[in-house]
Amino acid sequence: MTHDHDGGRLSVGEADKALDARLSQGLDEVNFPATGTTSADQTSLSVKVVDETGELVGGLSGWTWAGLFGIEMLWIREASRKDGWGTRILAAAEEEARRRGCDRACVSSFTFQAPAFYQRHGYVETGRTLGIPGGAEDVHMFKKFTSAGNSLFRA
Repeated sequence: MTHDHDGGRLSVGEADKALDARLSQGLDEVNFPATGTTSADQTSLSVKVVDETGELVGGLSGWTWAGLFGIEMLWIREASRKDGWGTRILAAAEEEARRRGCDRACVSSFTFQAPAFYQRHGYVETGRTLGIPGGAEDVHMFKKFTSAGNSLFRA
């Protein structure tokens, strides 16, 4: 759908990778100076577990940015969820984040997913996004790493 208005053309549609790249560039131009960081301070982070046949057991994807570790996704296949892989994957990711100089982490998890899992590992709720389909909420959490690797929340 396209609309012309006051010398501009507004269009609404599906995913637009070129638009995403340009928006990211525009935000970087504001965010990096405001935070005293550069693109060199951003790095992706992943942890992957496969079984003896090469099938994916689970994994984590996230990022590190100037001392902050952000978890984007953590998933374990259904048959392996009671085997402790979630804890091992999270611990490996946090260890790598600390190795990269991170002293804190953040994650969000829908109420029907795993907020209690993260809370058991030292993450503390900082807020919620309401209105998730099915009556759920998105729970935002934060963890401050101590030198020993345990958590200590400080606002």
